[in-house]
Amino acid sequence: MRASKDIRTLIDIMAALRTPVSGCPWDLAQTFATIAPYTIEEAYEVADAIERDDMHDLCDELGDLLLQVVFHARLAEEDGSFAFGDVVQAITEKMIRRHPHVFGSVDADTPEAVKRNWEDIKAEEKAGRHAANGTRPASLLDDVPLALPALQRAVKLQKRAARVGFDWDDAGQVLGKVREEIDEVDEALRGGDRAEVTGEIGDLLFAVANLARHAGIDPEDALRGTNDKFRRRFAHIEKNAAAAETPLDTVPLDQMEAWWTEAKGLENR
Repeated sequence: MRASKDIRTLIDIMAALRTPVSGCPWDLAQTFATIAPYTIEEAYEVADAIERDDMHDLCDELGDLLLQVVFHARLAEEDGSFAFGDVVQAITEKMIRRHPHVFGSVDADTPEAVKRNWEDIKAEEKAGRHAANGTRPASLLDDVPLALPALQRAVKLQKRAARVGFDWDDAGQVLGKVREEIDEVDEALRGGDRAEVTGEIGDLLFAVANLARHAGIDPEDALRGTNDKFRRRFAHIEKNAAAAETPLDTVPLDQMEAWWTEAKGLENR
């Protein structure tokens, strides 16, 4: 088999890997559940390549992510649920249906209007599925994926609740809630109950995510930026310790803090 730009080749490769006896033992042992973590990991690696502005790596990582889609579709085809073509048809139908301002006669000339239309159509689709299945509507929050990163899921839960008016009026009010949660964390720490401290820190993180949302900031992006900043400044500490030929774990804390401040100043300049 030879490499190709045709998606059919990738589908055929996956079919060969999943063929009993002649296929790959590792691929044959996989299930939806065992592959799911890899799917999440590959999505993060795509995001990482974008963050680094590495187009060569992005091309490679998108291929890895596409492989995950093909793998799941193959598993579904084997148990008679659906095949890759059905996945393609479903998403093309959805994109046409959710873009009536492009493929229909609906007016939506701003990103905000498009987003409102998208959410309205999505809600109609959900209601239609419940009607077709004869089921009662689930909670407004039920279909927010559990597997999302916690901060991202917090924001999605908050946005859903905000649709029906359960929300703060402005960022200033949320900031007051953050301060309130900090006080409660302080009280829990003094109490020494680990479960209570865990709960209060969770409440604080939820409030901070809400503050970011009201400020128009993605908390995941904000934290990624801070993580990278920490890594850069800590690398400056390591560099100075190496130059001084001093093992890092023997450098006094005040010296580490001085190098940290130096790194911060260099960044600011």
